[in-house]
Amino acid sequence: MFDIKKQEVQWGNATLTLETGRVARQADGAVIATLGETVVLCAVTAARSVKDGQDFFPLTVHYQEKYSAAGRIPGGFFKRERGATEKETLTSRLIDRPIRPLFPEGFYNEINVIAQVLSYDGENEPDILAMVAASAALTLSGVPFMGPIGAARVGYQDGEYILNPTLEQVKEGELDLVVAATQDAVMMVESEAKELSEEVMLGAVVFAHEQSRKVIDAIIGLAEKAAKDPWELPSLDESELKATVKGLLGDGLTKAYKNTGKADRVAAIAEAKKALHEHFKDADAATRLKANKLGKKVEAEIVRTAILKEGRRIDGRDTKTVRPIDAMVHFLPRTHGSALFTRGETQAIVSTTLGTKDAEQMIDGLNGLSYEHFMLHYNFPPYSVGEVGRFGAPGRREVGHGKLAWRALRPVLPTKEEFPYTIRVLSDITESNGSSSMATVCGGSLAMMDAGVPLKRPVSGIAMGLILEGKDFAVISDILGDEDHLGDMDFKVAGTSEGITSLQMDIKVAGITEEIMKVALAQANEGRAHILGEMAKALDHTRTELSAHAPRIETMSVPKEKIRDIIGTGGKVIREIVAQTGAKVDIDDDGTVKISSADNAKIEAAKAWIQGIVAEAEVGKIYNGKVVNLVDFGAFVNFMGGKDGLVHVSEIRNERVEKVADVLKEGQEVKVKVLEIDPRGKVRLSMRVVDQETGAELEDNRPAREPREPRGDRGPRRDGEGRGPRRDGGDRGPRREGGDRGSRRDGGDRGPRGEGGDRPRRERSPSEDGPEPDFAPAFLTRSDDD
Repeated sequence: MFDIKKQEVQWGNATLTLETGRVARQADGAVIATLGETVVLCAVTAARSVKDGQDFFPLTVHYQEKYSAAGRIPGGFFKRERGATEKETLTSRLIDRPIRPLFPEGFYNEINVIAQVLSYDGENEPDILAMVAASAALTLSGVPFMGPIGAARVGYQDGEYILNPTLEQVKEGELDLVVAATQDAVMMVESEAKELSEEVMLGAVVFAHEQSRKVIDAIIGLAEKAAKDPWELPSLDESELKATVKGLLGDGLTKAYKNTGKADRVAAIAEAKKALHEHFKDADAATRLKANKLGKKVEAEIVRTAILKEGRRIDGRDTKTVRPIDAMVHFLPRTHGSALFTRGETQAIVSTTLGTKDAEQMIDGLNGLSYEHFMLHYNFPPYSVGEVGRFGAPGRREVGHGKLAWRALRPVLPTKEEFPYTIRVLSDITESNGSSSMATVCGGSLAMMDAGVPLKRPVSGIAMGLILEGKDFAVISDILGDEDHLGDMDFKVAGTSEGITSLQMDIKVAGITEEIMKVALAQANEGRAHILGEMAKALDHTRTELSAHAPRIETMSVPKEKIRDIIGTGGKVIREIVAQTGAKVDIDDDGTVKISSADNAKIEAAKAWIQGIVAEAEVGKIYNGKVVNLVDFGAFVNFMGGKDGLVHVSEIRNERVEKVADVLKEGQEVKVKVLEIDPRGKVRLSMRVVDQETGAELEDNRPAREPREPRGDRGPRRDGEGRGPRRDGGDRGPRREGGDRGSRRDGGDRGPRGEGGDRPRRERSPSEDGPEPDFAPAFLTRSDDD
């Protein structure tokens, strides 16, 4: 029934298995990839025809995590997988970016790539496995895919590279890098690093490429067993049409691209293209479509030739110069921190908001619930590029750009112990002609320093481009939007003066070599250093004081056994602290208490209350207290926040107090001295020896109470043992079952107390019992015959 084909390869510490022919057999290509106990199914389907007038490649990648893969039920009301999570969106982009350039130019058939996580073992991450499964499914499907690609995740710890590290290894290490590559060249890089050098980063990319080749060999082995026949693509000779288009556009576009201003350049390009539209206005739709596509090629050739041959860029710069930078902080008066960062025609307003623990983001995923205290959100409204467009929820691009900036800034954040705040950075792009994600990095660094976040060092970012023609190439710094569209690489590098914190690369050609990457990293280092210098003109250090509008957080530690005392039964005590002081109080399981408020007085009030709960009362010390309950024999007073003690009626005043309510009332503030704390923790207090106005201790003129005499040792009371002396000094004697019970109080013999035996009763005298009441029932009266 099943024609199953498999291919296995040892990959790091686990075996990678690729299987096809068992499931999803109606798809053009379907592969189940297994690594350890993590299993991902990827199915590929392709449309056999192209819609009329379509001039783009509709590739859609969907990555989905099934909660059942980790033995979990989704949270929320509906209890099923809903819209894509941030991780699913980012992983979909991770798969899309390296495979998109490997489809031939002019191939416009719609393709669907769907990867689903079916099993997750908590160690082998499914995102890399999904990339491998997608590459294998495309290779088997027969669609014109110039792959396969391989992928690998690399960690770095103690000077050693780690292939496919676990989550714990990534957390403890210095690098989390993902690479996708063909047999000959790297296609995509995504990483987060803890200020690593260019040499270490390049070495990690090379190491990942080597490990990816093992995966590629396994995919080729599977394809030799199970690949479908390749699609036939019609060959088109467009040389004559291209020559016509070039003649119509060449001179006009060359002049247009000499305008260094974006607005003037866009207007000149549109004017130059009128000749093309006029020439083909009577042609059929297919011819017009081809002419427009060829016009873009001519445009790209003009720009690329000027950069590669003349070293002249669109805006007149050379290949290494960074556009003018203007940075300012405290741009917005009421935010906790803000910055306006402008680089050429790219601009971002970035704000930082500080919050308490309850503002952390809860993330529900395959690994269970987790909480993130650092968030970065990126928005790209259409007006930033002078266009009319959709404005609303963030799309995949915005999620991806925000995550890149998040990775760049996270390595320099203080620990939660050093800075116990939840941090949200918001970047709104107001102009865009170049890398707005790197503007977000620069603006985010300044905004956090303006807010008082103690970063290890400022972070800057730069976007690099590439023009590649055969063996000739040019790496360009701080690329424009047009250079991004018409170039071959988008290479973003962010970091501090000490090293790289994030690296992202996307390639539009069939990969780049180690030599090109080395040149790009070195050139990016120079650009980052220049940008850091310009940022320092606005702010070169973290502010020592938080904004007046930001909450203050005071951290203290309490013994774990005192946590329940602070919380109280059903949370009664902690709710009272919050209600009375106005401060927020968060308690961790390790005894860490965080008290927050914009008002320091409220923080101090809550802190004093908690200290009173956890502190131990001292005999002889005077405390402020509040009467919480009045009783006939005195008053209970709450002091030190969470302790109650009794002020006996005799300790309220030096003179006699007939009625406690005449002297005290509930809620009254008093000053008390601790007289005694008994072994059970009960506290005896006094008011009379404390001046209720000043709190000073008064001299006690009362005679001291004589100590009580000891009551003597009763001795053990177990059966068979002596019971100690009686009150009259005699010996109680043994109390064994059925034995002699010793003398009675009147000297008589009690007699035996055997099982079911008769026990003599002692006679009562009238002096003991008194006369029997006349109303006593007969069966309650006593007689000698009883």
